[in-house]
Amino acid sequence: MAAALLIADVPWLLYRSYFALPKSIVDAQGRPVNALLGTVNAILSVVDVRPAQRRPRGIVACMGAEQAGYRVRLYPPYHAHRDPMPPELAAQWEQAPALLAGLGWTFSTSDDLEADDVMFSFARVEEEAGGRALLMTGDRDLFAAVSERVAVAELRKGAVETEIGPEQVLERYGVPPRLVADFIALRGDPSDGLPGAPGIGAKTAAELLRAHGSLEGVLLAAGATTGPGSAAAAVRATSVMRPRIAAALREHAELLVSFKQIATLQRVDVTRPPDRDTDFAGGAAVVREMGMRRLAERLEKLATA
Repeated sequence: MAAALLIADVPWLLYRSYFALPKSIVDAQGRPVNALLGTVNAILSVVDVRPAQRRPRGIVACMGAEQAGYRVRLYPPYHAHRDPMPPELAAQWEQAPALLAGLGWTFSTSDDLEADDVMFSFARVEEEAGGRALLMTGDRDLFAAVSERVAVAELRKGAVETEIGPEQVLERYGVPPRLVADFIALRGDPSDGLPGAPGIGAKTAAELLRAHGSLEGVLLAAGATTGPGSAAAAVRATSVMRPRIAAALREHAELLVSFKQIATLQRVDVTRPPDRDTDFAGGAAVVREMGMRRLAERLEKLATA
């Protein structure tokens, strides 16, 4: 099996590490570096822990806008529930690009779209070139990117334990990757502030999509009008499309279409990166300068291994 391109969700890793690791992890000036340390260690787990034949051919570290403007325009409460970034995390956020680039990793960001969109774009470029991509993320939106050549790496205690492919997405959600955005629209996504359709949970959302093929098919079956001048269709009553569900879908049809647009990943213009090994020695120098002595020592050992 060809080596995969590892595509890392840096915002998710920074947040995950900041809240998981002690704030007492500081540099020589007493400033917290826990988020940076955890992020690098998580990515290194794929490089260092995996057998040589399964190590990635290169690493892309992705960041992006906190929220894409078009998504906020579609639904103003999008991301509005999130607390402001803690100052200690914001300071590490600013340091992350230089640190990641110093390790020889490709750093990519977008001013207009989110890290998920940047990751999705690299995954598609890699897939279209006949390669394989591995997405390091905890964001369910990116299950929509999964294919026979694209998988999501599931982290457990800092190590990559499993890869989530099309079969695993189907097992978890009850729908294939191509319907993940439709599923999120119906079921909702609390992490993004999307409520979904009232009274419709994960099981019902999956049943509706399996029965009717897409969000648009579900709304049509419910008798909803989804466009200007369109006439309401007769409700196609089924064991899943019960009257209460159909009524909720009709009432919120326009909003649900917006939710699908929000959950749909967007392409960014990116170039497929070349094969590139991690620069352990260069990374050690950058890390030591940032005050992470133990990580520098680990990288120096890897550089001479």
